[in-house]
Amino acid sequence: MGTPRSYQTQAIIIKQTRLGEADKILTIYTPEFGKLKAVAKGTCRPRSKFGGNVEPLTHSLMMLARGRNLDIVTQSQTIDGFLTLKSDLWRMACGFYLLELVDSFTVESSENPPLFDLLLDTLHRLCRADSSEIVLRYFELHFLHYLGYRPQLHQCVICDSPFQPVVNFFSSSQGGILCPHCSEKEPESRPLSVDALKILRLWQDCDYATTKRVRVKAELSSQLKHVVQGYIKYLLQREIKSVAWLEQLKGS
Repeated sequence: MGTPRSYQTQAIIIKQTRLGEADKILTIYTPEFGKLKAVAKGTCRPRSKFGGNVEPLTHSLMMLARGRNLDIVTQSQTIDGFLTLKSDLWRMACGFYLLELVDSFTVESSENPPLFDLLLDTLHRLCRADSSEIVLRYFELHFLHYLGYRPQLHQCVICDSPFQPVVNFFSSSQGGILCPHCSEKEPESRPLSVDALKILRLWQDCDYATTKRVRVKAELSSQLKHVVQGYIKYLLQREIKSVAWLEQLKGS
């Protein structure tokens, strides 16, 4: 049997770009196929059948037909529009940050079901979370794990000495913790307090229910954010644009 001409999939819409006068190219993330690009015809017309079903930050059930260059979205039905998230500027900015991370780190047609589940679960958590910072750190650590960039947090990545209860250092280029002695060879490494390292190790290995029980003070939260986002920036070799928006909103 040949490949079916059409197929159905769940999809989280990551972004959309105009194609001509009436159409849009959607970037979507799916459980079975990973990231895909597909054309939604007539989306820009006032009476488009798609409505809000193909807007970014939407979880939809889609029917697609295989095309020569890009597949074509023939039907789309919203499963969850994350209205709570979209009605709050800060939560929405957090949501777009997640989408940009997924788009930046993934290639097309490379399936990663755990990553799809993590993204979907995290969007739901942002709708009801008290501390979106914890939600973001949990997402980042597990996102890195599912993509093969899990940082080494249990012993020095250079000399293999076990973690000691002193200020250690995080090296993005080495992908993990350095002891105080080895950190001298890596001038770009960031100091990491005992509490920060303990929290990162816990969050890396536990479920979200355990993670959200941890109370994190502002200074510690800032330290965790700079270490994890610094590692992400190093891996990507550029800034995630949404970070500037988050910083701007936090400062306003």
